[in-house]
Amino acid sequence: MLYALIDYLSRFFDIPGAGMFRYLSFRSAMAIICALLIGMIFGRWIINVLVRKQIGEDIRNLGLEGQLQKKGTPTMGGLIILAAILVPILLFGDLTNVYVQLMVVATVWLGLIGFLDDYIKVFRHRKEGLKGRFKIVGQVGLGLIVGTVMCFNSDIVIREKATAQTPDAEIEVIEEPRLTTSVYVTDGEKSTKTTIPFHKNNEFDYHWLIPGDSEASDALTWILYVVVATLVITAVSNGANLTDGLDGLVTGVSTPIVVVLGVLAYLSGHAIYADYLNIMYIPGSGELLVYAAAFAGALLGFLWYNGYPAQVFMGDTGSLAIGGVIAVFALLIRKELLLPLLCGVFLMESLSVMIQVSYFKYTKKKYGEGRRIFLMSPLHHHYQKKEIPETRIVLRFWLVQILLAAMTLVTLKIR
Repeated sequence: MLYALIDYLSRFFDIPGAGMFRYLSFRSAMAIICALLIGMIFGRWIINVLVRKQIGEDIRNLGLEGQLQKKGTPTMGGLIILAAILVPILLFGDLTNVYVQLMVVATVWLGLIGFLDDYIKVFRHRKEGLKGRFKIVGQVGLGLIVGTVMCFNSDIVIREKATAQTPDAEIEVIEEPRLTTSVYVTDGEKSTKTTIPFHKNNEFDYHWLIPGDSEASDALTWILYVVVATLVITAVSNGANLTDGLDGLVTGVSTPIVVVLGVLAYLSGHAIYADYLNIMYIPGSGELLVYAAAFAGALLGFLWYNGYPAQVFMGDTGSLAIGGVIAVFALLIRKELLLPLLCGVFLMESLSVMIQVSYFKYTKKKYGEGRRIFLMSPLHHHYQKKEIPETRIVLRFWLVQILLAAMTLVTLKIR
């Protein structure tokens, strides 16, 4: 809103400093600063409200060290994260950009699902919260929205590298401080291409899975894409939710993920860098850097109160939104196939639960008693059962995630 207002007024008045709002770097810096301040200052007010309303976490006794000491800690703190994301992006983001619009919708959509889950747990005193099938319906609904918009919206295209001799090639002019240059690119086209690591051209087209070159095959390809989008959103959202079990764990793990996605969005939305790195050029996606900055600032601001010993828990209001928003972000910049590496911690947490449950059921059916591979799942509880201090587990998970984030960036050049 502030960005749009200044852009409008600058057409009629000479506003000092208005030119800075044209640059992603300035607006991204303002977004992260604003998000940090909201998380650290406004967050304290929300925590006080949660304490007055006695909205505390009901802890089940799982025999973990220090677990019962957390009973009564305020939950639903994900509201802090949501506010710290939405306010800066509304102020400094380009709200006419379709990618920003989709991210705002995803944030609100998933935040409402998580809020409803926490509300049922806290105020209705139903420990299971929102039934799983309703969560899935909400996540599937968002997948349908994202996939459908990417299919039909004319602003969502990719542009290939070209030369002056390429038919229908256009010159893309890049204007930056102290630099104006141009590159040749093809006209924008609708595509189901995405990025795949360690491949020669670094690209994969979902159309390869649907043979034929007809309208029917094109329609089936987009249906396949919508299904993939739904699965990605559901998987990453639930993975983040499972990871949220220790003070500061999912917050600290998510921050490097968001930073990498922000970098990838900026590179993909910049014709020069996309040309140099030989990656897809996605016009308009660079604006997502402002969203990523706000997201990272929101996570760090929340970590101010969520670090050990936590003064507030994010609840499903935060964890479901964090995972789902990361998934939507990756889909928009066509990097969803990098998520198993980039979100490796989420993946291992999810796999630990799936392996544990499957093996327990198998051994119970075969031997008459269920057996376990892990001492407890998700994975972070396994290490707790081994009596490793909580702070050490969290720190090591953070370090593993930083390594995975660095490896994800390296895949841009390893082919």
